Amino acid sequence: MIELMKELCALPGPSGCEDAVRAFVLKRVKPFADEIRTDAIGNVMVFRKGRKALDRPVALCAHMDEVGVIIKKITEDGMLKFGFVGGVDPRVVIGRPVRFGDVPGVIGIKAVHLTTAAERRTMPKTKNLYIDIGATSRAAAEKLVSLGDYGVFDSAATEFGDGLIKAKAIDDRVGCAALLRLLEDEPPVDTWFCFTVQEETGLRGAASMAFALDPGFAMVLEGTTAADLAEVKGADAVCRVRGGVVLPFMDGATIYDAALFELLRDACTKRGIPWQTKTRVAGGTDAGRIHRSRAGVRVCAAAAPVRYIHSPSSVAAKADCEAVLAAARAFLEELGGDDE
Repeated sequence: MIELMKELCALPGPSGCEDAVRAFVLKRVKPFADEIRTDAIGNVMVFRKGRKALDRPVALCAHMDEVGVIIKKITEDGMLKFGFVGGVDPRVVIGRPVRFGDVPGVIGIKAVHLTTAAERRTMPKTKNLYIDIGATSRAAAEKLVSLGDYGVFDSAATEFGDGLIKAKAIDDRVGCAALLRLLEDEPPVDTWFCFTVQEETGLRGAASMAFALDPGFAMVLEGTTAADLAEVKGADAVCRVRGGVVLPFMDGATIYDAALFELLRDACTKRGIPWQTKTRVAGGTDAGRIHRSRAGVRVCAAAAPVRYIHSPSSVAAKADCEAVLAAARAFLEELGGDDE
């Protein structure tokens, strides 16, 4: 699964422009799917018949999109002014490479010796950043890029340290990789494997997906913020890399179904899958839209803890990523009545 995740992380797929990831997914699922649907907003929904039919099928969901940048203005000297697509901390992007298709660039800011003391004490604002693509003028830049073009961080996936991986877009290519692996085997129950769009900009794809499928249960596979850093104590760490799959009971968008949380927790414990939960109620997943669809959907989630999330170099443990896959498999087995 880790090699598959690396392939996915390398693809560009900012919210609203998930085309490369979608093409990869469609090619990969075709040999295994009983039915494939795409919708107007760009979701991919893949049905695989299981060993057991449910009154309403289960949906396993992961989002294809990642945070990125979008060009808002081209200056006379050929620099690009931009906005972030999704939630990005401006502090993590200064000096980092980005890419607009085949056009590379670097995110810059005014040189420190030109800043005031007050500016040096405050966090930079996006309006004070620019992207340098090496153009000498607006006309030269316009031959390479256009207003509204999407860009992503230009960062290779690399394994390092004691079982860690560094890459852009681990949120949520880890979930996509897990779904693709699960699709290769006959599921215990009839299952929709859903690859959603525009999660980072408001859980938008999840809303149309859930309305279309009206599942009885939904499980969201994600990457979630880990703050287990030097000098961060106790609950402020939220969750810990190498601590196992994260099973949230509540976040900023969802109170997860208590019975499904317990089922998932007990399933992981029974199978020896390491798990943890979040120690702060924060963030949100596609479940925030899914659980409110139609007459309501029972939801749960499993996530990989990720340091420096929404940055060019997110960090996760390979074992935690594998645990997300194991937890999703265990969930389906429990719904199907399988012991193991």
